[in-house]
Amino acid sequence: MTDFAATRAMFDLPEGVIYLDGNSLGPLPRGVAARVAQTITGEWGEMLITGWNRAGWMDLPARVGDRIGRLIGAQPGTVTMGDTLSIKVYQALASALELRPDRRVILSDTGNFPSDLYMAEGLCRTLGGDYRLKTVAPEAVEAAIDPSLAVLMLTEVDYRTGRKHDMARLIAKAHEAGALVVWDLAHSAGAIPVDVTGADADFAVGCSYKYLNSGPGGPAFIYVAPRLADRVRPALSGWLGHEAPFAFDLDYRPAPGVERMRVGTPAILQLAALDAALDVWEDVDMTDLRARSLELQEIFLTRVEATCPDLTLASPREAEARGSQISLRHPQGYAIIQALIHDGVIGDFRAPDILRFGFTPLYLSPDDVTHAAEKLSAIMQARLWDRPEFHARAKVT
Repeated sequence: MTDFAATRAMFDLPEGVIYLDGNSLGPLPRGVAARVAQTITGEWGEMLITGWNRAGWMDLPARVGDRIGRLIGAQPGTVTMGDTLSIKVYQALASALELRPDRRVILSDTGNFPSDLYMAEGLCRTLGGDYRLKTVAPEAVEAAIDPSLAVLMLTEVDYRTGRKHDMARLIAKAHEAGALVVWDLAHSAGAIPVDVTGADADFAVGCSYKYLNSGPGGPAFIYVAPRLADRVRPALSGWLGHEAPFAFDLDYRPAPGVERMRVGTPAILQLAALDAALDVWEDVDMTDLRARSLELQEIFLTRVEATCPDLTLASPREAEARGSQISLRHPQGYAIIQALIHDGVIGDFRAPDILRFGFTPLYLSPDDVTHAAEKLSAIMQARLWDRPEFHARAKVT
């Protein structure tokens, strides 16, 4: 059994704060600061440019990729790190489209993260012709899969509501129709059990700064199924995706396997932070994590629904149909979240009316969740959110 008291001790959490926003930015694991300091002073400071070889910087994207691969059910050597999630979405989508040259339709859902949709729209404009992005309601995705489809592009867990797609079922349906599938695991990796190999996923991408706790702007990852990895041609054919980067050939030759999905120079300080953050996961069983997450969600939801009739559940009622978050609706959701933050409970707001709460068992206890629900109840019952300072919108919500 996973010892969640032990994982909690591996995080630096501010005194007096209950943090329910790890689904947006994970907190600081204790080992990260020392590892980054060592990378700065002991590697960059002492080794200078020789750190690429002596400290193993060049191999860090693959090594860290394998550590994340274990959490998403990927085989060794099928995940690499670098760039941002939007870049990785673009790479995966462009490669998938090229593998289906006789088709022009990308299917996604209206609950997908807007940046993924923007990337798809931009790629369609670049390709020209009759390439197009089609979006339907999340519940209508399966019915919309047909033989005209080139690529199904979905985020497994809806960033707003926490609604979870049935990955294996949708992959099977898309493959039956002759389409490929790109999965965004931003709200899945480190939150729920994922098995990209067992589900026969084609491509998967994700960020590392949410449930994986790499810090603001941490690097993204990309997975390519082994059966496709030597066939895809990267649309963003950067020098570190070249077969021999330091040959400095003028013509691009892709590296073998997923390494061809590397683009530019890796962000070593951020990768070092992520590598240290992943130490927390060494003794974590994802089945245990899922069970504890659902337990925490139930504690919170039961208390809130009993005491806050003005809040409406935006997440699926069925626990197994959602990821590791609970979302609630209220017309004054922004102000309510600000009042909660003022009272030491950090969640976040998503327009137009959603209060989001992430449940991360690595550092949250049942007592934390109970206290958070009690504070939300107090704020709602006394309308403590209705103060001018709580209505003033900040740049980041």
